[in-house]
Amino acid sequence: MSIHATRRAFAALAAIGALAAFGVTAAHAQSDYPNRPIELVVPFQPGGGTDALARSFADATRKYMTQSMVVVNKAGGSGAIGWQDVISSKPDGYRLAVVTVEVTTLPHMGIGKFTYEDFQPIARLNADPAAITVRADAPWNTIEEFLAAAHAKPGTVAVGNAGPGSIWHLAASALEEKTGTKFNHVPFQGAGPAVLALMGGHIDAVAVSPAEVTTYIAAGKMKMLAVMADQRVKNFEKVPTMKERNIDLSIGTWRGLAAPKNTPPQVIAYLKNLAQKASNEPAFRETLDKQNLGFAYADDVQFKQAMARDDASFKVLIQKLGIKN
Repeated sequence: MSIHATRRAFAALAAIGALAAFGVTAAHAQSDYPNRPIELVVPFQPGGGTDALARSFADATRKYMTQSMVVVNKAGGSGAIGWQDVISSKPDGYRLAVVTVEVTTLPHMGIGKFTYEDFQPIARLNADPAAITVRADAPWNTIEEFLAAAHAKPGTVAVGNAGPGSIWHLAASALEEKTGTKFNHVPFQGAGPAVLALMGGHIDAVAVSPAEVTTYIAAGKMKMLAVMADQRVKNFEKVPTMKERNIDLSIGTWRGLAAPKNTPPQVIAYLKNLAQKASNEPAFRETLDKQNLGFAYADDVQFKQAMARDDASFKVLIQKLGIKN
């Protein structure tokens, strides 16, 4: 063998050795996961149902991890800013997102440069319908009275939502389409700020889930007129569904956990196991009950299938409503 051939052989062996070493290091890093705190990004302001779920879930994981899960609020763009931050991060399992149904609505409205396929689902934890809620001193006691006011003065009844393209914006828009009414849609950086605006008298109603208004209704400061669900909601059994009022509308949100696409399978497997255990913790379930957040667990495969179905159906709805950023 010539000197050049020998050098090439040694170089090749060195390269193979380096790759093997890298592989061992990467595998060790994954098997050692997690060896530092995990960030859980909530793409909305503190105070809403999504934030409450995230914080309770993070607390529930402490029993099963030596590391902590830290909730980080990154609001804006109806959730797009926080989700884009997670999608753009290194797919190593140290930055996760609480995803909501908006990951299947915003892309069809031209908000955010991502789709639900940019995420690797871990588990769905919750599902809730939209509801029309007003202040306790509002002049409307039924959904019919509320809609009559909107009919009488089109575009003047102000309905708050969690931002353009949010599920609550779509819910109110779908109600318009079903009833021939016209609202004044007022966007906020999350359901929490929208509810506070309602409490302060700055808007007339919100089209958010029961979870966001539970404390105010319990305190007698708000009243719920109707829910956009197939059945009446637990703890709100006196509130009729839209369908009971001859309005064929059922729409709502879900919340779950996801990692950036291409996160290593070993890491996803760890997180799936963690999510299943933490979601069964009594304290987590109690928080959901207190917040009136409906528990609706689905594993990663079922969650991805649900995302795909919603993506297809909301694409049709958004086109029908003509909503575009």
